[in-house]
Amino acid sequence: MNIFHFRKNKISNSEENSDIYTSIGRNIELYTDKDIHSKMNKKYNLSEFYNIISDIISNDTVKQMKNYRQHCNTSCYKHCMQVAYYAYITCKKLKLDYVSAARGAMLHDLFLYDWRNKAITSTLPGLHAFVHPIIAFENANKIFNLNDIEKDIIIKHMWPVTFKFPKYRESYIVTLMDKYSACLETYHYINEKLHAKTFFKYAYISLSMLIFRII
Repeated sequence: MNIFHFRKNKISNSEENSDIYTSIGRNIELYTDKDIHSKMNKKYNLSEFYNIISDIISNDTVKQMKNYRQHCNTSCYKHCMQVAYYAYITCKKLKLDYVSAARGAMLHDLFLYDWRNKAITSTLPGLHAFVHPIIAFENANKIFNLNDIEKDIIIKHMWPVTFKFPKYRESYIVTLMDKYSACLETYHYINEKLHAKTFFKYAYISLSMLIFRII
């Protein structure tokens, strides 16, 4: 059986042959089913990726990221997993520490508050963009035994907004994948909104024409 047509997780042939990594990364939550990623062809590296972050995504505190939006309508949890997946793929291809990159990326936005809520952000010691990496690091450090690369990734993932330069190549890659993922999430959100408006526009015109004919 073709694993790409297993249950509801369907990927078209064109996607499979062109940019499977982007497709999986964009829809990463569809692949959290253990049966799915255990059956994935090794080419797509999903089994190893989930083994690397399995203890993180099974943690109750980390799961709370599902309750908070990050960019547009994407949750912090999904955003972190997207960044982790892209960082894993990139670092593995470059023969870098892809394990630390994936784990650090999965925790980089573990700040656990609604940054759109002014009542909450007014209590922060600074602007969200500047302080949330430290808050995420403090939350992650209480739960996991972080190595130096993972710490650097979490604290400095907002570079160059935050001024301290990342220390490791893996940190730079996570920073880039963070921006890339945010751009993807924003693009698809806007694209969906535009398609929805187009649909309602034509539905309105069709309904108007129908009413006009009845009258």
